[in-house]
Amino acid sequence: MTRTAARLPLLLLLASVALDAWGTNLLDARRLMKAGRFDEAMQAFLPMAAAGNADAEELVGVMYAMGLGVERDDERAFDWYLRASLKGHPGAQSGVGWYYETGRGVAGVDLVRAYAWYVLSAIGGDPDAAVSQEEVVKKMTDDEIARAKRLVDDYRPLLYPYVD
Repeated sequence: MTRTAARLPLLLLLASVALDAWGTNLLDARRLMKAGRFDEAMQAFLPMAAAGNADAEELVGVMYAMGLGVERDDERAFDWYLRASLKGHPGAQSGVGWYYETGRGVAGVDLVRAYAWYVLSAIGGDPDAAVSQEEVVKKMTDDEIARAKRLVDDYRPLLYPYVD
């Protein structure tokens, strides 16, 4: 038996424990949030978000967006949504689109970026993103739509390399 083969059961056990702890913590934090225990939920989400868990980043964004256990802060909500978006989180991408569409938490309304993020969110499977995309495109010029499509072409291979 090779040394790698001998270590395989230990490696699998460690991976299982790590994944279980990560998933359980996220699930527990969601339960806290659902129960209205927002301070505890935020304290549970933050370490996972800081470690790069896109689901936790998106949920921290939700808490800032809605003022759940924290003072409502559109800039911080946008920032957390953006972090998760760059990891391919469709719900967060839709949130980024909304912030650009409304101009809240960002420098101002940017329909080009709103459209691009809604399209990326739809590619990722967010069912509401296509509706948002249809609404924002009504406010855009042909030039803005063309610019947004270029952004989608730039981001798509990075965020969704295996989606046609």
